[in-house]
Amino acid sequence: MFYLVCYDIVDDKTRYRVAKVLKSYGYRVQKSAFECPDLTEKGFLKMKDRVERLIDFAEDSVRYYRQCRSCLKDFEQSGLGEAPEIKNYHVAG
Repeated sequence: MFYLVCYDIVDDKTRYRVAKVLKSYGYRVQKSAFECPDLTEKGFLKMKDRVERLIDFAEDSVRYYRQCRSCLKDFEQSGLGEAPEIKNYHVAG
């Protein structure tokens, strides 16, 4: 599954730590937005747990948007950047 993760984090140190975690699961597309392709449900839950251990629930906000392959095909963009990579998978037999 493909996830878009966006955040608004008050503390600079916490923001840096969250970005570092997210970089290990995907790539930054804007200052506070990461695209995380190819995550399993287990991988997503691990990433979310790591982020939640860092943030202040009273001040910070992190949003996780799950995107299916057909949703990614409807991607639109204005300005700089590249479209999300849609990979084709097959089972080798």
